[in-house]
Amino acid sequence: MSTSPKIHATKVIAKTRIFCVEEMELEFSNGTHRTYERLKAGVQGAVMIIPVDKNNNLLLIREYAAGTERYELAFPKGLIEKGETPKEAANRELKEEVGMGAKTLTTLKPMTLAPGYLSHKMYLILARDLYGEKLIGDEPEEIEVVPWPLANKKALLARDDFTEARSIAALYMVSELLDPGRQSGT
Repeated sequence: MSTSPKIHATKVIAKTRIFCVEEMELEFSNGTHRTYERLKAGVQGAVMIIPVDKNNNLLLIREYAAGTERYELAFPKGLIEKGETPKEAANRELKEEVGMGAKTLTTLKPMTLAPGYLSHKMYLILARDLYGEKLIGDEPEEIEVVPWPLANKKALLARDDFTEARSIAALYMVSELLDPGRQSGT
């Protein structure tokens, strides 16, 4: 099972402004042939930033999510632009969405979401030593920044508008990193 399947062919079967559906003809090491479909993401990937201020508050954003058709609370995120490193993209997105830059950026982990059919990679980046700096982004409206005490993780997890799996995973990772002595869930 450790031998990757041979890719015989790939072709784009649908493309929109933001999505590309690709069909893959695969042959597995046991000779089985299968056709897979995947959403093909951009090459650079994306970042999710976990900004933590000097008082140990998480800086979340509330913005409209078309997938759920409502406003959601989450960590800021965005695409890595050509020529940017994940940390450079994280600092730019932080300035655009939160109005803050970070002197200290730490890559926590690259993550995937539904890797069985989605090629997207996102880097989780902890942002500390924050300072005020606003860049103009591409958001259609002003994004609300919501400071949240890291010590109040349980209440954040209980909210109906904090549902994004990547943000929840990031919350647990940052909680363990910055407060490893606390019980999980508090």
